[in-house]
Amino acid sequence: MRRRNFGAAATTVALGLLIPLAGCGSSGGNADDSGTIRLVAAEYGDSPATSSKAFWDKMTAEFTASNPGIKVEVQLLPWADIDSEVSRMVKAGDAPDMALMGSYSDFAAQGKLYSAPELLSVSAEANFLQPLADAGSVRNTLYGLPFVASSRLLFYNEKLLTDAGVIGKDAKNGWQPKTWQDLKSAAKALKEKGVKFPYAMPLGPEEAHAEAMIWELSNGGGYADNSGNYSLASEQNIETFRWIKANLVVPGLLGPTPPSQLNRADAFAAFARGEVGMLNGYPSLAHEARSKGITVGAVTMPVSDMLGSGELPPNVGVADWMMAFKQNGHREEIGKFLDFVYRDKNLSDFAGRYHLLPSTVSASRTMAGSSGMDENDQQFLTALRSAQLYPVDDPSWMTISDTIKRNIGRAVDPAGDPKAVLEEIAAKANEAKKG
Repeated sequence: MRRRNFGAAATTVALGLLIPLAGCGSSGGNADDSGTIRLVAAEYGDSPATSSKAFWDKMTAEFTASNPGIKVEVQLLPWADIDSEVSRMVKAGDAPDMALMGSYSDFAAQGKLYSAPELLSVSAEANFLQPLADAGSVRNTLYGLPFVASSRLLFYNEKLLTDAGVIGKDAKNGWQPKTWQDLKSAAKALKEKGVKFPYAMPLGPEEAHAEAMIWELSNGGGYADNSGNYSLASEQNIETFRWIKANLVVPGLLGPTPPSQLNRADAFAAFARGEVGMLNGYPSLAHEARSKGITVGAVTMPVSDMLGSGELPPNVGVADWMMAFKQNGHREEIGKFLDFVYRDKNLSDFAGRYHLLPSTVSASRTMAGSSGMDENDQQFLTALRSAQLYPVDDPSWMTISDTIKRNIGRAVDPAGDPKAVLEEIAAKANEAKKG
């Protein structure tokens, strides 16, 4: 998930490879056989052993066995390339029939996509988790079919917080921070104990928009207002980054790497090595850290002291999107394949492979009631049900998210001015919106 998630999602969480793997079947242009449909999908694995190829090989073989007149070819691309490559294909008149990636709205705005009602039954369309369906809709019509998703929670290393005295030796419920002040106090105690990253804040260009949105929401802000208009330089957002700079950056509570230079992958790797006291993460990181012997706690992000501990702002959710292109006219074949892929057992299988969350109500229930989702994963599912996703329904979001990723970290640099940086980002967002 790119975050994609989150991916939204988000969008989107980058779990993909940095090098392309061979696709399932041919990865060439439009097939001559009118019964052949083509899917270009992001690679979710991080090695040949965890490649998504095994899943898609299974899906295509089983689908064709039940639908002998339809062949499905799958091409896997790394997250770093898929957005630009699919855009290139579409512009060249060589659009795939389907794509699974981190954004969809620019294609929807161009009229390139089939809508969900053209592909799915009413019951299938109604089965998507509501926050995901909302984020996948443009003008109340669903174009981005959510595939897998995730939410973000505040992770902490239980041993490090216990050693620092933040968690009592006999505490049974772990750490339950209510406000940013609680987080600051814990970070201070961790620093005094010599923890390398008391709180790891990845505001580097890889995925800064996720970390920024988590903090903004916890102060009543965010990227858009209730009307759906961008509010990147709102007073709440400016206050958020002023607080971070004064209370976490200046006292040196974020570790040796400046937030603007710390990328998500590096922060996550440091957490898995036991060098981070706290950071915002998603399920796969928790599983990886636990596999290395780290006891991971996960809680909802505390709210700002200005907002008050009684407020419950939304969590951040991310999702990846399946979309179907009109160009080749394969609406019926695409609909049959998507109906097959979105069956509970298939969607749950894919989500379980990567410790992500299925996008439908029924698959979520199926997975939660089986061994495929442990208690910790269910925390993320609960958070997702009321989460807020990136404004991926806006065609300008891809450009705007890139602007945020490359610039937001400067707001907390020693010489940075949060108000000036956010206003600069907002001005660039307005230009992208108009363009």
